[in-house]
Amino acid sequence: MSTLCGANCDGCSFSKNCRGCESTCGRPFGGTCVAAEYIKVGGREKYAEFKHILLQEVNDILKANGIPAAEGLCELPGSFVNLAYPLPNGTAAKFLDDTKVYLGTQVQPGDIACFGVVADTTFILVCSYGVDGSEPELVAYRKR
Repeated sequence: MSTLCGANCDGCSFSKNCRGCESTCGRPFGGTCVAAEYIKVGGREKYAEFKHILLQEVNDILKANGIPAAEGLCELPGSFVNLAYPLPNGTAAKFLDDTKVYLGTQVQPGDIACFGVVADTTFILVCSYGVDGSEPELVAYRKR
């Protein structure tokens, strides 16, 4: 599959639902892809620059919350990272769009809890969760 960002899609578990970046003008799952949108405007070099700056912002938030630094960010389908967070009123809410592609990563400082990061050009979300995304909790949310 041919991509706009150069990601290696071989063996991706989402490939059966993905229609490809180039054939969909950067909307492989129907919604926008942060990588494709950035590359269309500024090219791969500007996208790499954006990812570098975003990673610095992410690591500032992680550090402020006592979480180890992330090593990098990768493109992730919204359906993979869109967890339902419990709210004070007892309900749960999802904050992301399953059809979009975001940038994200996972930091696992111990054996049990994981921290997830999801971001695009407008926000950075940091959460904690257990095995397979169980018991998610919102740690930080910042508009960019």
